[in-house]
Amino acid sequence: MSTLVDYVRSGEPDLTNRQMALLMVVYLDPGPHTVRGLARGLNVSKPVVTRALNRLGGLGYLRRQRDDSDKRNIFVARTPKGAAFLDEFGQFIGKGEQRPALFQHAHA
Repeated sequence: MSTLVDYVRSGEPDLTNRQMALLMVVYLDPGPHTVRGLARGLNVSKPVVTRALNRLGGLGYLRRQRDDSDKRNIFVARTPKGAAFLDEFGQFIGKGEQRPALFQHAHA
């Protein structure tokens, strides 16, 4: 809980769970990534992925890149801004892991 509260207080953009999952899949799983592949991997529809990509692209965290060998294919590419965002988000998680467990006292 404290990790999320710290994140909200940071002023970073609020991302939905789907947007965050999509971002993490693209950055943590080897590519190339396509809308179809991301939709299949997340078990959501292509329009859901497209909406999330629109938001993440608008923030500069991901970008669409046309396949040079087949112009019909669009790949989802990482950006330096997206990498910096996830690095900062990881700092929030790291801080949270150093704190005592929040729920230890709730069950006492």
